[in-house]
Amino acid sequence: MTESAKYESIVIGASKSSVFLAPALASAGPTALVEREYLGGVCVNVGCTPTKTMVASARVAQIARRGAEYGVQTGPVTVDLALVRQRKRDLVSLVSAFPAEMIQQTEGLDLVMGEARFVDPRAVEVRLNDGGVRKLTADRIFINTGARPSKPPIPGLDSVPSLDSTSIMELETPPDHLVILGGGFVGLEFSQMFRRFGSEVTIVEAGKQLLLREDPDVADEVAKILREDGIKVLLSTECTKVEQTADGDVQLTLKTPQGEQLLAGSHLLVARGRVPN
Repeated sequence: MTESAKYESIVIGASKSSVFLAPALASAGPTALVEREYLGGVCVNVGCTPTKTMVASARVAQIARRGAEYGVQTGPVTVDLALVRQRKRDLVSLVSAFPAEMIQQTEGLDLVMGEARFVDPRAVEVRLNDGGVRKLTADRIFINTGARPSKPPIPGLDSVPSLDSTSIMELETPPDHLVILGGGFVGLEFSQMFRRFGSEVTIVEAGKQLLLREDPDVADEVAKILREDGIKVLLSTECTKVEQTADGDVQLTLKTPQGEQLLAGSHLLVARGRVPN
């Protein structure tokens, strides 16, 4: 049986902005906030907060390795990625408690956990996470469902194990060789992070420079810094096929200025932008 409820406003997606928008709307009339997974959106749960937490750990590892330059003898430096991951999870739990508390304390605001779909211009049907269906109606419905990592249509990519910007933060040990498809902000952030965690890292970028929206001199300086860190940067290089080798590695066929080449790595991170949910 489908339950029904009437509101003045419905907000679909409990992102960082919705956590403030929905309470503001609730002050003017009954409001429903629909979310299918987690409160606070990408930034709090799988974006800014967790990545910057792990970047901080990577920076500590880098500083420790350079201790001798400052007269501080640290000895061999190793990274326990499982502990880095746990620290990240603990901080995300702490930060994500704020939107939950804010929503809970707002009068006139109902949180509905489930996936919404429009059934007519002023009504949505929500398949609840704990079972059942609710039909919600309102004169004003706000869509704020965010985005997810994109997966480019490269032959073979769907048939090999690959990581995205969310799943890579759940690894228990650093990859032996991390190959990154994409030289944008996300790819570069993880490239330096995992290089400092001890992985060999290769970036594959189809464009003539990293960070295509930045000025060329800025992009060139970023590439120089990454190469100084020991990261291999391949520009004007297109991935035309992906397959898995007999020993479990991921192998990329690359179209480069020097002709076709093969590149194998233990892990593949696909960082080619995001698409709307």
